[in-house]
Amino acid sequence: MSITTYAELKTAIQDFLNRDDLSATVDTFIDLAEARMQREIRHYKMEAITQLTATTQYTTLPSDFLQPIRLSVNSTGRALEAVSRENLQDRRYATNDTAQEPRFYGITDGQLELYPTPSESFAIDTLYYQKITPLDGTNTSNWLLEDAPDAYLYGALIHSAPYLADDPRTTIWAALYQAAVDSLHKSSEDTKWGGAGLNLRAPKYGIR
Repeated sequence: MSITTYAELKTAIQDFLNRDDLSATVDTFIDLAEARMQREIRHYKMEAITQLTATTQYTTLPSDFLQPIRLSVNSTGRALEAVSRENLQDRRYATNDTAQEPRFYGITDGQLELYPTPSESFAIDTLYYQKITPLDGTNTSNWLLEDAPDAYLYGALIHSAPYLADDPRTTIWAALYQAAVDSLHKSSEDTKWGGAGLNLRAPKYGIR
């Protein structure tokens, strides 16, 4: 059975459950699976680049922002260092919040918090993980359904168990879901690093 669209996914879920009376509830199973996958999946296809304009202590993040990967000041190329909110506050107190070029950041109340507070307008180059676009009747597919329909299917089936009472297949679905996610992560790493894995050692010759 092909699973390339939202409708085909819903049909597959009902087929696996051997139920044809769950059309509305299947939507909830998929929503719950997507909520879980937002927390657990990190793939290169979720990476996005944008440039934020920072003029104050706090800067609004993109609406699809999920998690930071790398931030840097565009004008100098200096990478910003992620620190805790407590660390930001301690540094701000120790310097009487003197405004300068930002060097550190944290995520506070869903916003980007910078220290030092920008002394002027700074462009912040931002590489981040963006949220997976949820499926619905209008958005009938996304990259995750194309690449890992098994993750969608078994993720949704897991969430059918509490609704349909105990199902002995839940353990199998959970294992198949985890295998799909693990395989997805491996394929992402293989693509990013050419299958050789991340090598942090500097080359013997050339640029160091």
